[in-house]
Amino acid sequence: MDSSIDNLSETERTSVKRSGQPQYIDIHCHCLAAVDDGPATMDEALALCRGLADDGVTVVVATPHQLGRFSDCNEASQIREAVSVLNEELRCSEIPLTVMPGGDVRVDERICQLLEADRILTLADGGRHILLELPHEVFIDIELLIGELASMGVQAVVSHPERHRVIARDPRVLLKWLARGAHLQVTAGSLLGEFGSTAYKAAWHFLDAGWVSFVATDAHDLHGRRPLMNAAFNQIGSKLGEAVARKVCIENPLRVLEGRDIQMSCSTVAGRRAGDGIPSGS
Repeated sequence: MDSSIDNLSETERTSVKRSGQPQYIDIHCHCLAAVDDGPATMDEALALCRGLADDGVTVVVATPHQLGRFSDCNEASQIREAVSVLNEELRCSEIPLTVMPGGDVRVDERICQLLEADRILTLADGGRHILLELPHEVFIDIELLIGELASMGVQAVVSHPERHRVIARDPRVLLKWLARGAHLQVTAGSLLGEFGSTAYKAAWHFLDAGWVSFVATDAHDLHGRRPLMNAAFNQIGSKLGEAVARKVCIENPLRVLEGRDIQMSCSTVAGRRAGDGIPSGS
């Protein structure tokens, strides 16, 4: 199923590529109504989408939870339909935001088979990148899964590893995952201290080490889990330079929409080869 940037209008393609005022692409957001722990109603979903647009986001990938406790719902066809309905509501409400299908897929041994059966979604429905959510309560080494996905031509994107307490304390396992071709996505709010000091320190360690490919909102609402992309972009630009900020908030997310390979920093590529550059535990 191809729902990548080819399906955006010419105006939308121009808006996500233009320079000047940052135009963010959010690859992880729970913005669909009544499907998971995001908005409960369409009005709440529209309010969140308006908040995303006000924060500078032009395209958002809707990533409702798949598998885990949502194993019996949120199948690919249902999410595509919900995205279509939301986009129509956005047009009617004149909210300048485009929504693409995706999923926040809980790690599961059946992922490769479920992808082939078109029951779970890749990011932007493009077939090239999948967002993987680790279980919060236990640690699972996903090295083999990352390799299996790579053999299918799918790159794994690990969502918010900085918020996993085991990884935040001892991030050495991430080196194996990066060596297998995985990418890391940290939450904008983590970079601003919204998830506590451990996640804050780990997020900045990973970003400073060049390990992070994406920053995303993981927004659920306008209260406890609100969009903070612009604030995160400004903080990254201030601490690490605008080039890094643009790469993780704009350029690599655009590559997901276009179905292209993700840019890695030189330090990350070197670390993959040499086995060094592991940040200390937080």
